Amino acid sequence: MKIKADRDVCIGAGNCVLAAENVFDQDDDAIVVVLEESPQDEDAESARNAVGSCPSGALSIEET
Repeated sequence: MKIKADRDVCIGAGNCVLAAENVFDQDDDAIVVVLEESPQDEDAESARNAVGSCPSGALSIEET
């Protein structure tokens, strides 16, 4: 899996960080930052939950 974030679409809600703090962070403007593009194990499951809970649809998963 590879996590992708469209920073132009992100609204800074922070749901991704709450769901997967090892995979996502936010910059000073509260816009998403991907810390781990290819998470493994429990972080992968958390990342899937984060993508599903993103209110703006800024996050996606590319299966590799």
